Amino acid sequence: MPETTKAAAPAPVPAAAPVTAHGSRLGGAVRWDTAVGALLIVLLICSFSFVGNFGNALNVSFLIGNTLPIALIALPMTMLVVSGEIDLSVGSTAGLSGAVMGALWNGGMAIETIIPLCLLLGAVCGLVNGLLVTRLGLPSLAVTIGTLAAYRGIAQIVLGADSVTDFPQQYLDFGSGRIDGTFIPYAAIPFAVLLLIAVVVLHATPFGRSLFAVGASEEAARFAGIRVKRAKLAMFVTTGVVSSLTGVFWALHYASARYDNATGLELSVIAGVLLGGIDFDGGKGTLGGAIAGVFLLGAGQNVMSLLNVSAQSQIVVTGVLLVISVLAPRIGRQIAQSRARRRAADRAPAVLASS
Repeated sequence: MPETTKAAAPAPVPAAAPVTAHGSRLGGAVRWDTAVGALLIVLLICSFSFVGNFGNALNVSFLIGNTLPIALIALPMTMLVVSGEIDLSVGSTAGLSGAVMGALWNGGMAIETIIPLCLLLGAVCGLVNGLLVTRLGLPSLAVTIGTLAAYRGIAQIVLGADSVTDFPQQYLDFGSGRIDGTFIPYAAIPFAVLLLIAVVVLHATPFGRSLFAVGASEEAARFAGIRVKRAKLAMFVTTGVVSSLTGVFWALHYASARYDNATGLELSVIAGVLLGGIDFDGGKGTLGGAIAGVFLLGAGQNVMSLLNVSAQSQIVVTGVLLVISVLAPRIGRQIAQSRARRRAADRAPAVLASS
């Protein structure tokens, strides 16, 4: 490893911009996730003030409803990336879940039976990903690119080119309706509950701390007694279940179950999570920052739509933000480390002289 070949510094080097399990810092003072949250607030204030129809209750409800599928998957995806892994098959898992939901409904099965079966299917998809990564030692990036294509292909086999739209009205109302007299979608309530659970698990339990430890250093985590493979496998399964739940919600929210539902959703999820300050290498970040990143991305896309920016241009902006969210924290850390080394080098002569 390159770290073992470095010469020892003449004096301890203090970290000018410490990076902890709570997130990276910019300029040694402001945390990245705090900056993203502040940017989201600024964007909302400017949009309410200067973008026509943005503050309309129907548009705000539309914005929240369209962002919820991304935010749902971002909950387990954040934990998975914190542990040093990634799942690019989440959109295909959601699409497969929606396709199976439509096929079973066409077959006459009750919706109350279909939804648990779809969640079980999601668990199986996540289990396949997890076993390939943890038991065979394959890289999660390569594995989930493969299952991204495989799950989408299975979805097409299951439902073909059909589109199922005649789900029970009460479920469609829940998927796309809003609480009477407000702009808040009904689906925002269970999301808030899941968000609270995820925050507690990641930031206030031994399991959450173990995910940060695994992402920071697998070897050190093993020496500390953490069951690394089991923790990662649990997160792959959880990601599969939540992706499947998102597929069910997607079909109900848009009143259509198709094999190509949620195509490209994984790009938005990863972009939002990384934009929120979750380190791609693992071990750093906060769930609050990830959700702020997701809604920043969603609000930005909504504003661009209101300003008649083309869908292709919106995809370009998403890709640019994804690159920036990966590069910016790394550049910030390199600058901070460089400053720390210079300060240490400046102090070294004084330390030697005093000794």
